[in-house]
Order: sequence, then structure tokens, then C-alpha cells
Amino acid sequence: MVNHPGLPFTYFNEGEAIILEILKGYQAFTQACGVLRAIEPLNSFLASLCKFTINNPNEGEKRSGILLSPGSKKPETSMDQRDSIILTPKNVQALRTLFNVAHRLHNVLGPSWVLVLETLAALDRTIHSPHASTQEVSASVSRLSRDTSGQYSDFHILSSLNSQLFESSALMNVAAVKSLLSALHQLSSQHISGNSQLSGQQIGSIAFSVERMTSILINNLHRVESIWDQIAAHHLELANCSNPQLRNMALDSLDHSICSVVGSEKFQGISSAPHPSKEYQLVEESETRSFEYAVLSPLVILYSSNKNIDVQMGALKILLHVLERHGEKLSYSWPSILHMLRAVADASEKDVISLGFQSVRVIMNEGLATIPVQCLDECILVTGAYGAQKTDINISLTAAGLLWTATDFIVKGLSGRSVQKANHLNEEVQLGVSMEEGDIPTSEEGVKRNPLQQLVDYNKLFFSVFSVLQKLGADDRPEVRNSAVRTLFQTLCTHGQKLSLSMWEDCLWIYVFPMLEHVSHLASTSSKDEWHGKELGTRAGKAVHMLIHHSRNTAQKQWDETIVLLLGGIARLLRSFFPLLQQLSKFSSGWAILLAFLKNSILNGSKEVALAAINCLQTFVSSNCPKGNLESSFVQSVLDIYELVLQTSPNYKSDSADKVKQEVLRGLGDLYVQAQSLFNDDMYLRLMAVMHLMIKSSMNSSDYDSELGSIPAVQRGILEIIPMLRPTTMLSSMWSPLLLELLCYLNGEESPLHRNSKEIREQNSDALANGTKRASVERGHINGSGTKGDTVVGCGWGILFIEKLVPIMVNLFLEAPPNERCSASPQVIQGVGRCMNTRRDNPRGTLWRVSAECFNHVVTDEVRQENAECGSDMNSYRLSRARFWKEVADVYETFLVGSCGRVLSSDVPSADSATADESLEMTVLAVFGDSVLKLQKEAPVEVLQRLVNCLDRCASRTGSLPIQTVGLLPLHCSRFSLGCLQMMFSLCSCISKTSSHPAVSETSKVSISILTKRCEVILGQFLADENDLGDRPLPSVRIEETVCVLQELARLILDIETANALNIPLYLKDALRENQSHGRAHLLSLLPTFSELVVSR
Repeated sequence: MVNHPGLPFTYFNEGEAIILEILKGYQAFTQACGVLRAIEPLNSFLASLCKFTINNPNEGEKRSGILLSPGSKKPETSMDQRDSIILTPKNVQALRTLFNVAHRLHNVLGPSWVLVLETLAALDRTIHSPHASTQEVSASVSRLSRDTSGQYSDFHILSSLNSQLFESSALMNVAAVKSLLSALHQLSSQHISGNSQLSGQQIGSIAFSVERMTSILINNLHRVESIWDQIAAHHLELANCSNPQLRNMALDSLDHSICSVVGSEKFQGISSAPHPSKEYQLVEESETRSFEYAVLSPLVILYSSNKNIDVQMGALKILLHVLERHGEKLSYSWPSILHMLRAVADASEKDVISLGFQSVRVIMNEGLATIPVQCLDECILVTGAYGAQKTDINISLTAAGLLWTATDFIVKGLSGRSVQKANHLNEEVQLGVSMEEGDIPTSEEGVKRNPLQQLVDYNKLFFSVFSVLQKLGADDRPEVRNSAVRTLFQTLCTHGQKLSLSMWEDCLWIYVFPMLEHVSHLASTSSKDEWHGKELGTRAGKAVHMLIHHSRNTAQKQWDETIVLLLGGIARLLRSFFPLLQQLSKFSSGWAILLAFLKNSILNGSKEVALAAINCLQTFVSSNCPKGNLESSFVQSVLDIYELVLQTSPNYKSDSADKVKQEVLRGLGDLYVQAQSLFNDDMYLRLMAVMHLMIKSSMNSSDYDSELGSIPAVQRGILEIIPMLRPTTMLSSMWSPLLLELLCYLNGEESPLHRNSKEIREQNSDALANGTKRASVERGHINGSGTKGDTVVGCGWGILFIEKLVPIMVNLFLEAPPNERCSASPQVIQGVGRCMNTRRDNPRGTLWRVSAECFNHVVTDEVRQENAECGSDMNSYRLSRARFWKEVADVYETFLVGSCGRVLSSDVPSADSATADESLEMTVLAVFGDSVLKLQKEAPVEVLQRLVNCLDRCASRTGSLPIQTVGLLPLHCSRFSLGCLQMMFSLCSCISKTSSHPAVSETSKVSISILTKRCEVILGQFLADENDLGDRPLPSVRIEETVCVLQELARLILDIETANALNIPLYLKDALRENQSHGRAHLLSLLPTFSELVVSR
């Protein structure tokens, strides 16, 4: 019977009760063989029992009844998955018996497990087959009827028993578990062949083995070290198969297995459990290190040794899952992990790199705090490798962002170390013990609790990040290097306050300045050839390319963009940390290097680079001057650069050059506004000399903008900064040079500064080359008196520019201190008057109109000035005022007599323009009479006579015309003449006088004699014209003029002093004074004229 244990089933196929008894006997004999270690009988009973657990469609094999030893290979069955598989009650009971035997003999089965596992694999396939079913049992066996209620119930019970068998592996001894794993390995390996095409049954057997291995692992995590190698080896074997289904199966199972092991409590306690014995602790640490390497090593092996992309990506996915779920539990495997990820960065497949980079992101975002300190530097280098890879630019950009995250972690460590160091210093001071700088005591107990604990060299980590960013800053991809530059300077600007001076020194001299030099070199040597965009297709046989913006269509332009970012970053550093940077030992040499770079960028760089360099200087000045952080030497160094740039650039004629000049001019204005307190007279004169140079170089009659009727850009910049240059109280002596300089532009003369500009440029260039420029301009260069030129206004300067300059100059003049105004007022009046006189050559222009309005403001304000406001030097004051009144008389004589009330040319302006011009003329006349002649207090008598004569000449314009042509005179001309005549009457009237000052009476005395003569001429002319015409009517102009004289004479009332100035006999004056009738003395003076008119009637 022992040799042929299958005979009972052969002879007793009928009767289920008999089957149960036979199965009990099988179980008893098999257990007995197991207990007695009778291997051969045990295998025979197991083989026979297994043979009758599942019906095999191959009847030939059923009849053969061949018994197989565990070492022999079971013939492959060719059962089609579509064949119907039916489990009879006999099969079900046989399977239950098999499970009972396996449970009871699990520690002694050894190699016999193969027989059991083959049967269980077949059961597993049957349970999952859609064509499998169970057979109903007869009603004669009540026990079977109660236990089986249908195929699904039977399948569920068998499936549960199948799972429980492997779950109970936790109760087996280690040797039994290893035997079970070996059997599973053997079951799986016998189906693996070189042929990638496997049947469904073979795949099912392999899947069964893999799943049961995983189940055993999950249930034996408490002793996983003993069984891991077997499990990992089989997974690696499957992963290296040519069948993709097996590879995926192995990778999925390996993912589950590794995550389960790493996430287990056993694994977590490996590196954290305290040990009383140091020797024992070292042994445990060595074992822990080895096991952690063993758990993660399959991933490294798969990636490095297997060239299949799917396998490599599977290994990377497993690593990603481990890091996401249990990364904080890893300790000793980090070097191999980082080495693997570093190798991924060099891969050529985009998907592989992307998957590896996901792990890097998890590490940098979440794992830096838990990584061993000796691996932190490698983390940064690995991140830099992903930034440098050329396969996926988005990964490179994200890597730069991860470096920013790393700096946050590092700076927190720096701050924490500073606090810890301060606390320990306080403790040591209290104990009387000194510590060396940089030493931070470490708790021995802490080291004992965690043998991995080491002091983190945060300085080294910080510089590692900067080293990576520096390399990325020279990347040939614009987006990558620009991102690196932004990250570097953002790091410095954000965390600069937490860095020591020594770290600042290293940052600047090891990273920032070399980056500046290297990027500048790469930009200068880069290609200027235009790029063509990506080809999109063809049209009419020609390739169609994507358009690239002209600002980015060459390599050099894109390198220039990087330089712009570098300059912007430096500007941020100067704005935020300049006081701190001044404390550095190498600050002076660094400042010189920076100024040289900025100067070269402005002079030789593209427009964008030059503007960025100028903005850097402007930011430096505007952010530090208000805080009082700048000394005069820094302001002078900035002024030196601006001056050299503007002296070098006059020969450049392009839109880009003009934009640069415009920004430099704006920078000059901002420099003066922000650093006014640091300017002295010499610096201010240099500033004006530079401005003069730019104005002179910008004046070109062929400018395209001027032809279009607009001001060129550089000239607009000049006009913007001139109002900013108003001298401060400390520079009050500079008002006269400033105003005289502006007047030179109005008069078309050479500035005193310009006579020395060549010498100054040579001195400045030599001094800047030596780095010791301290040039100055003597005040005498600009304070010298200029001669009155004969050239017309705006000769070579540009009329449009002069039109805008006149109001600016006048406003500055009105803001000047009284004593400075007093000395400059003659030249201002002269300059504005010359602009007013342009009406003769260009009556339709706007310059004379603007100048006339400005002249009214100046002369009105100056006439009202008090003597006490103009200083204590009365001699100088009198001389200046005398010149002032002379210039006023010259302006009125030229403008009123030569321009106002004159007959216009044949090019008649529009009605609105003519009305506006007449209104302006009348305004000038009103200011002349009401604000100048009536309010003046110190005008010399000879000047008053000139002024009143000027008014008289304008009033005589109508009467001087012969009777034949006076009727052709335009109405505005006659109205202006009448206005002048009425103004003369107003000057003489005591009713219209607004002041009782003696100077006002002097104006009346000068005016009355001229007025009476004018009245005699007008009345005499009327009489002569009347006689000449006879019965013909007089022209209306002549009648209006005569009526105006008679009406004004009737209204005129003189004061006593004005009446005494009349040319009448002395006895008549006495009589008028005695009778107090002096108010009408002018009528007595005109009595002969009136008599002739009466007689002629």
C-alpha cells in the first residue's frame, strides 16, 4: 500500500463516505511519514493525494498513475483554458486534506513543498478560471451537503484555505520558510525559458509563486533579514526575463515588497533602538547597514545592469514610491540612491530622466531634514546634474528652483547654529571656559542615541549650491542660465543678512565676480548670426520657419539678456547690502572691478546691457543716498562714469545710442537730486559741463525728429534734467553759472565751459584709466562775461529745443535767491528778448509767443524786487540794475516798435491765430505800462525817456502815415496804436497811479511832455488832412485817433509835479498853483493848437 497509495481511489470511486475515510487515512499516513522523516513515503503519499485534488482533462495521464518525486519535473499539461473544469466533492475533500497535511507538517516538508505548491498553483488557476465549477453532492451524505452550498461557496473556502496556508508561514521556523520560498522559486523557474512566449498556465504558475512570495514576506516582516535575499533574487531573475508580462509582474511585486519592508516597524527600529553595549551597538549598526543596502540594492542592480527601458523606469518608480512613503526611514542606502539618480541624469531617454527627477524633487522638497549630513552635499550635486542635462529644459529650470529650496534649508541651519552657538557661549562664559570660534559642542548622549548624528557644515553646503548655480549660469541654454542667475541673486538678497562677512567675501570673489567675467567673455565671443525658428512646413516649395523676435534671434543677444539679469542682481545687492559690503576687506578692489564692468557695459554693450548698467548705478544712488550711506567719493565715481560715457558717445548716432544717452542724462539728474548734500562747486560745474557737451552734440539741424516737428529724444532728456539741477542752499553761488549756461543756448553763443571741454575730456580720460580721477573745473571758466553776439537765436541749437528751454530757464531764474537773480537778470532779459525778436523772421512760430509770456513774468517780478533783498553790496546792485533797465529798454524798443502793431506779411495767419497774437501784444503793452512804467522805483531817467519814447513811437504809427494810405491800415494796427496812446495818458493821470513813490512821479513827468507833443502832432495832422481833403470825408482811422485824443484830454487830471513838468510860462504855473487848477494844465499847454482848430472852423 505504501508503494501504491493511489489504489484505494482506484478501487473505490463510488461512495462519498468511503472517500472521506480514505482521505483520513491519507492524512494519518502522510503525517506519520513526516514525523518519522520518511521522505520517500511522504513524497509518494503527497503525490498520490495531489493527483486526485483536481480533475485533469488528459485521461491518459490519469490512467498512467505515475508518481513523481519532488526532484523530477512534472510533464506539462496542454489543458486549454476554455475546457470546462469541474471540482467534484472528492476533489474538494482531497484539497482540504492536503491543506491539513501542509499545516501540520509545514516545518518538515522541506523539498516536498514542490508537490504541494504545484497542486495549489493549479487550484489557483481553477479558482480564477471562468470555466471552472463544482459538482453538487448527493443527499445521502449530509455532512458534505452542509459544508458545500454551491460552487462559489466551495471556491471561496478553498481560496481562503490557500491564503491561510501562506499567512501561517509566520508560525514556521526560519528553515521551513526558506524551504517554502525555495519551492516557490523552483515552481516559478521551471516555467521560465528563453522563449518570451509563455502559455497562460505557465504565466499563472509564475504569478502564483510571486504572489505567495510576497504574502510570505508580508507575514514575516519581523524576521525579514533571513528571507529577503531569496525573495529579491527571484524578483531580479523575473525582471531580467524577455517576457514583458513577467517583467511587469516582478516589478510590481518588488515595489510592494520593498515598500512593505521599509515601512515596517522592524525597519524603523533598526537604526533608532538603543543598545546598552557600545560593541553590540556597532555590530548592530553594521548589520543594519548591510540589510538596508540589501533591501535597496535590487533597484540599483536593475537600473545599472538591465538595459531595458521599461525595467529601468520600473526601478525608478519603485524608488520614487519608497521615497514618497518612507524616505525618512532610510539612513545607510543614501549614497547608492544618489549615485543611481546621478546616473539617471546622464540618460538619453526623456521619460527616464523625468522619472528620476521626480525622486530628486521628493528628496529636495521633503527629505533634506532626514538625509545623513554627509549626503547633503551629494544631493545638491545631483540636483545640479539634472539642471545641466540637455534632454528636458523644464527639468533644468525646475532643478534651479530646487536649489532655491535647498538654500532655505541651509540658511535655517545657519540661523539655528548661530542661536545654538550663542547659547553655549553664554554657558561657557558662566563656567569660565573659553571656546574657539566656530566650535559648537555636541551632546554625547545625542550621539549615543543616534550614531549618524554629525555636525553639518552649512557653509560648505551653501557654497555647493552657489557652485552649481555658477556652472548653470554659463549654460548654453538661455532659459537655464537665466534661471540660475535669478536664483543665485535671489538667494543672496533674501538670506544675505544671515551670512557672515567671510561668507560674503567668498560669495563675491569666488562666485559673483567670476560669473560676471565668464558670462561677459561668453557674450563677447558668441555668434552674431541670426537664427531661424523651427521649420513648420513648406509653402510654394519653400520652408516656413517659426518667427523669432529680433531681440532674441542671435546667440549674442541672448547672452546679453543674461548680462542684464546679472546687472539687475548686482543692483539689488547694492540696494540692500551696501553698508554691509563696505565692511568687507576687499571692498575697494571689488568696487573698482564693478565700476570698470559697468563702464565697459555702457560703452561697449548692447542697448539693453547699457541700460541695465545705467539702472544699476541709478539704483545704487537712489537707494543709498537718502539713507546717508554714501560718501562723496562714491558719488564722484558715478559721475566719472557718466561723464566719460557722454564724452565718448557724441559720435554715436543711432536710436540705441540716443536711448543710452537719454538714460545717462536721467541718471545724472537723479544723481544730483539724490546726492545734493554731497555736491561741491567743482562737482556741480562738472555736471554742467557734461550737460553742455550733450546739448551741443545733440543739436543737429538734420535730425529726423526735428523735421517731423518734434524734439529728439536726447534733447527731451536734457529738458527733463535741467529743472532738477537747481542749486541747493549750499551751492547758491552756482545759480549764476547755471543761468548763464542756459542763456548761451538762447543766444547761440559758445559756453565758457565749452572752451575748456577738450582739455577736460583729455584729463578725465587719463584719470579714469588710472583709477584716480579727481578732475575739477574752475569757476572762472563759466563766470566770465560773454559778449553779445549778432547771431540769431537758436543758431545750431534747434528752435523746438529753445521753445521748451525758455520757460524752464525762466522758472529757474524766478526760483533763484534775490542776490543771484540781481546779477543774472540783465542777461536773462537779453536772452529772452532775443527770442522774442524771432517774430520778425518767423511770425507764425511759437518761440516769440512763449518768450513774450516769459518776459512778462520776469520783468514784472524783477520790477517789484526790493533793494534790501539783493544783498549788502549796493554798488554791484546799482550796476546790475542799471544794466537790467537798459536791457528792458532794448527789448521793448525792438519788440514793440519792430514787431507789435505792424502790418503782417502776405502769408496771412488764421483768424484765431491773429486774434491770439493781438491779445498777446496788448498783454505785453499792459505789462509795459501797468507793471513796468507805473510800478518802477529805480529806473534811470534816460531809460524812462527811452521807454516812454518807445511807447510814443508805437502810438505815432497811425498819425505818421499820409492821408492817402492811412485808410489801408489793418484794424489791429490802429487798435494797437490807440492802445499805446491811451497808455501814455494813463501814465500821466494822477487818478490811475497806484503808488505815491517818487519814481512813479518821475515817470509821469517824463511822459507828460512827450504826450503833449504827440497830441499837438495828432491835432495838427487832423487840421492839415481836413484842409487837404476839403469836402471829402476823413478816413475813419484819423477820426478815431482824434476823438480818442480829445476824450482822453478831457478826462486827464495831472498832479502838481506833473503839471510843473509842462513846457508853459512860469507865471502860468504860479497862477495854476494858486488857483489849484494844475489838474488841467495840459489843456493850457495845448491852447495854441486848440485855437488853430477853432479858427479853422
